Amino acid sequence: MRMPNISADARPQVRTLLTAAAITIALWYIPFLSVLSYPFNLFVTFIHEGGHALAALLTGNSVASLSVATDGSGLTYTTTGGIFSQIFVSSAGYLGAMAYGALLLFLIRRAVAARYVLIGTGAFILALTLVFGLSSLFTIIAGIGIAAGLVAIAVYAPARVATFFISFLAVQSVLNALLDLKTLFFYSFVPGSHSDAGNMARATGIPAIFWSVVWIALAFVILSLAMRAYSNSCERKANQQDLPFEEPLGV
Repeated sequence: MRMPNISADARPQVRTLLTAAAITIALWYIPFLSVLSYPFNLFVTFIHEGGHALAALLTGNSVASLSVATDGSGLTYTTTGGIFSQIFVSSAGYLGAMAYGALLLFLIRRAVAARYVLIGTGAFILALTLVFGLSSLFTIIAGIGIAAGLVAIAVYAPARVATFFISFLAVQSVLNALLDLKTLFFYSFVPGSHSDAGNMARATGIPAIFWSVVWIALAFVILSLAMRAYSNSCERKANQQDLPFEEPLGV
């Protein structure tokens, strides 16, 4: 299959990304397979809530608690600062998940070792759990389980499998962020809704629907930039090996 406007060295990685996207969609919509996507939904929720927590800390606020529920929803309580702080913290959930997916795409394209990315991601989830999530038993179980799973894949899985798993996590972060933003858009029409956009409406006096549209637009900007960087040619260093999924089959 010909891939126009995609550099030759990026095409094997793009095919891998499309495969990960196809598997993700299959897990969502094929009966009885959706249960397999449950851990990944929890993973994206941790990234979403972690975005709120990091944004709060970066703006000089404190994080009281972070929790993830069995239905895949999450909640983070932080202190509130000025209007800029509230805008930044409220925006960091959905956009943070999208940005994290874009970061994974960038790291894949730059051939950063998958095991380092997985261990770093696992450490991030574990830190969120142990520092902010101790008030919820399910958060503790889910956070430690996800972190352990990521580290186990980094340590024991072949390089090719670990790299594909990073692609899969990137797709999960991006598609879940877009799906959640679509849900937020329609939910924003409900007066007094409790959501990130609702928090923005109460902080700024601007309707929640406005913020949901702004976040959707910014999410597509982030995704567009990430995909453009992903599909462009990437000059390799002399000592840099091809990514595992670029190995020719049958060799």
